[in-house]
Amino acid sequence: MEQNPITQVFAAHLALIGTDIQAWSDLLAEDAIVEFPYAYALGLPSRLEGKLAIYDHMKNVVAQLQNWVFTDVRECQTLIPNVLFAEFHGEAVFVATGQPYQQDYVVRLETKHEKIIHYREYWNPVAILAITGSRETSRPALKIKL
Repeated sequence: MEQNPITQVFAAHLALIGTDIQAWSDLLAEDAIVEFPYAYALGLPSRLEGKLAIYDHMKNVVAQLQNWVFTDVRECQTLIPNVLFAEFHGEAVFVATGQPYQQDYVVRLETKHEKIIHYREYWNPVAILAITGSRETSRPALKIKL
């Protein structure tokens, strides 16, 4: 069965986010917005605007987590053809300590001309605290610059 454009973008997102952040950034529109509504709980930015700002942030975060595996992917297409909701489970290894990282995600993805224009990802900050130690150590552990 042929995938529609938004499911193709989402599949590419999952395939590239943990393996090739430069190629992943090519999925973004120049004026893309990425939101992590619960990131503020860790002292991290909850909204990133523009392809370059998103890439600069994500390359640092993703570099700290290796061997990504995404499972239990469930997509929910909407009546709006360029909007998709998804749930999935992710696992990786935190480079600094070798500890396993596990997270369940809920995502809202919006595209235009087969590029991501708005990506909102919900995740539990406690899973990050479990591998970084505390709110105060999360940003340095993930090498995040504000």
